[in-house]
Amino acid sequence: MIIIFNFLVLIVCFYLLYIICENYFIVSLEKIADKLNLSSDVAGATLMAVGSSAPELFIVLFSLIIPGNHLEIGIGTIVGSALFNLLFIIGAVGIINKSYLIWQPFTRDILFYFISIALLFFVLYDSQISLFEAILLISCYVIYLFSLKFWKKIFPYKDFIEEKKPSADFNSSKYFITKFNKISIRVLDNIFIFKNNFIYVFFFSIILIAFLSWSLVESSISIAHILKIPEAIISLTILAIGTSIPDLFSSLIVAKNGKGSMAISNAVGSNIFDILIGIGLPFLIYKFFSYSAIDIVNNDITFSIIALMGTLIILVFLLIINKWKLGIKSGFFLISIYLAYLIYEILNFYGF
Repeated sequence: MIIIFNFLVLIVCFYLLYIICENYFIVSLEKIADKLNLSSDVAGATLMAVGSSAPELFIVLFSLIIPGNHLEIGIGTIVGSALFNLLFIIGAVGIINKSYLIWQPFTRDILFYFISIALLFFVLYDSQISLFEAILLISCYVIYLFSLKFWKKIFPYKDFIEEKKPSADFNSSKYFITKFNKISIRVLDNIFIFKNNFIYVFFFSIILIAFLSWSLVESSISIAHILKIPEAIISLTILAIGTSIPDLFSSLIVAKNGKGSMAISNAVGSNIFDILIGIGLPFLIYKFFSYSAIDIVNNDITFSIIALMGTLIILVFLLIINKWKLGIKSGFFLISIYLAYLIYEILNFYGF
């Protein structure tokens, strides 16, 4: 009975995270970006990245502060989410609509994603993350932000507008928002009593996301203990996929409306934020209040970090061979790699 309850908690938390991020948090971030007159590149890499990656960030933070050394859940969620974004989401985008990428900005994001993975492997090599290493991760993200401003001047390019498919009438209200969703939003509207005040919505959304993330961590720990499954496996699969569902839906909607290149770039950019800020910031906060060391890496997460680098190389070669185009065949190929990774993790756990 307890195991059923914990799985129900996971489902409800995933659902509420999607509703809150999509309908309140990201909306408030867009208004803040308008107020600050941020360019679309900078707003997407900062505020919008926070919106889509906030659950992962809080999961890492709570996995740090909850007694019992559960950091494998936090790191595993970041790594598993990155694999899901790179393989499943980008693959699904290719299946939904043929996408043509602009190589200049995509090369920039791939370069920083490569550096992010290399830094992640470097800081986890000794199974601990120091204060210097946390600052190093965050500093790399700051450099990435500066690159957004200067890259287009160094490598000029024009935005490419893709053609919509004839059936491009694909929106969240038609496909994803059911009557239950509308009732949930109506209830949340009553909770967000000052919903017209975007600053209030922003901070209250963070509080709710933090609470739901804490619930996810606690439920995952309980499930892992009851089923005697390593916490890393739970985080690399269930938590990683669950926290990436909002990104998947958003990317499919964007791709169906002829903006597949934007969906692909957002998936890679979100991974950069997850690794550099999603891991660097929680550790920076933790190190200010505690000097105790935490043992981090196990074989599951180490293999997944190596898999991150391997899948990145596969994606780059796939796009170069196809002249920066992503279609149905490439999409199914990427998704099949992700499914093979999941099967490997499951079989490896059972000793096959």
